[in-house]
Amino acid sequence: MTDKMETEPENNSEENPEEEKSFFYSFKIPLERIPVLIGKEGSTKKELEQALKCKLDINSRDGDVEISSDDSVNLYTAKEVIKAIGRGFNPKIALELLKPDYALEVIELRKAASTSKQMGRMKGRVIGEGGKARRTIEQLTDTSISVYGKTISIIGEISNVATARKAIESLILGSNHSTVYSWLEKQRKIARSEELKRQFRIGEYSSSDDFEKD
Repeated sequence: MTDKMETEPENNSEENPEEEKSFFYSFKIPLERIPVLIGKEGSTKKELEQALKCKLDINSRDGDVEISSDDSVNLYTAKEVIKAIGRGFNPKIALELLKPDYALEVIELRKAASTSKQMGRMKGRVIGEGGKARRTIEQLTDTSISVYGKTISIIGEISNVATARKAIESLILGSNHSTVYSWLEKQRKIARSEELKRQFRIGEYSSSDDFEKD
């Protein structure tokens, strides 16, 4: 999937100060993902437009998608959601990108693989037998992973996405699955410990405030 064009926002404020700016972004997604983006009788498209507060213009013949919105932040989020759908994610999972601190990360396998056979082997290591490796990484990092085409994509909280990416890259480079799983379990324990410390500090601060008020 390649970006086709990004336009600057139209600004007609000098002619009409009350007229709102419009922001546009257009790019391609794989043709086979267009039906997923549109949904039955356009249901998914409508749901996405409502959730993302934007308008989608989809060309089902060549895979072009144009997003328009009067808010640049909504435009960026919509672009990431559509990009995620194009990379193989279910639309409901892609919409998790609306959550605070959630991000999409796309790993380009062609940067590490010189042949299609090598790329297939890399994808196989990340998926694992019966999908075990992918499920394990998802569970230990609280992320969603899509292996599609020449990419491996991740959706989740930013810190978790970074951890999942490191695990995936380790598998791609040939690390043993058991070694990667052990590392992920260690990272999960560290993250939980840090979260408990953070919650304790917040609770301690709140208790201190209550004490001062009394």
